Amino acid sequence: MMGSDFLWYIPNDTQSGHRGDVADPDHNSLDTLTAQAKAMETHGWKGALIGTGWGRPDTFTVATALVARTTTFEPLIAVRPGYWKPANFAAAAATLDHLSNGRVRVNVVSGPDELAAYGDKEGDQTQRYARTREFMRLVRRLWTEENVTFAGEHFQVAGSTVQPRLAQIGDRRHPRLYFGGASEAAERVAATEADVQLFWGEPLEGVRERIERLKALSATLDRDLPPLEFGLRITTLVRGTSQQAWADAEAKVARMAEGSAGSWQDHRHGVAVGQRRLLDLSRQGDVLDDNLYTAPGKYGGGGAGTTWLVGSAEEVARALRKYEALGITHFILSDTPYLGELERQGSELLPLME
Repeated sequence: MMGSDFLWYIPNDTQSGHRGDVADPDHNSLDTLTAQAKAMETHGWKGALIGTGWGRPDTFTVATALVARTTTFEPLIAVRPGYWKPANFAAAAATLDHLSNGRVRVNVVSGPDELAAYGDKEGDQTQRYARTREFMRLVRRLWTEENVTFAGEHFQVAGSTVQPRLAQIGDRRHPRLYFGGASEAAERVAATEADVQLFWGEPLEGVRERIERLKALSATLDRDLPPLEFGLRITTLVRGTSQQAWADAEAKVARMAEGSAGSWQDHRHGVAVGQRRLLDLSRQGDVLDDNLYTAPGKYGGGGAGTTWLVGSAEEVARALRKYEALGITHFILSDTPYLGELERQGSELLPLME
């Protein structure tokens, strides 16, 4: 289990309540979010993925505020090409990384968003991922080189040197760039530009196939970076016993089926390839592998809420170990209510993963 790290999730949304949970009117206040971040530090989490999308609070601002109020918490900041220009983002991230002594991580998102609301536009899938690839390549160059000149199809800079310069910490030269996507165009971006490829909660065999394909693609495309690493973003429903976990999981899904859990989703990817793969899993059965629950996807679960690992801490840890045996070394887990579950799983699940 050496080398794996575990992050939690901060939805960063103006709407409160999730999957039928009681709504907290102060759910996105600085005090509430800081309490969660500090609880992550106390309960063994490295940090948290912070959600992004137009209509949510600005992700980078939230991450900066939480870094200022914590000591070890590492934000995985979700960002979008087009919302940011590469040089602006590279400078902002370098500044926060410098001020936090190397705590910044970055998740580059290419899924749908309300682009016109912030003056952006994209073409087809090929164009969208070509732009993402340029963004990632240029940001990395700005972090590691000086006097950068780049003239791409989507972005250009001339004689650009980002300040402050990033200090190398061990073998870490810059913040890791996480990326997700299951289409052929997305996988080509991951194979050449990402540091960590994130998967949704697919069955073990599907993850195995994707890891093997991405490794082969990296070699075919002459990747010039360190080997691609792999991560899993999934809901984990942990209880004291297997029986209680499944009873609670089925009760949550029943509320979703009745429509009483609301329609808010972690990610609104619609018919994106990765989301479609998850939604199609329920046709194979409500439970796959040992304890991968696919029923939530039938009733409004989206993104990481589409499939859940359900069971006792020992059972969920066993399932996570099987993913790790395939090569997964980055885990982003969550369940609701967020504060209570990050404490529960930090105390009961994470010690089993050491």
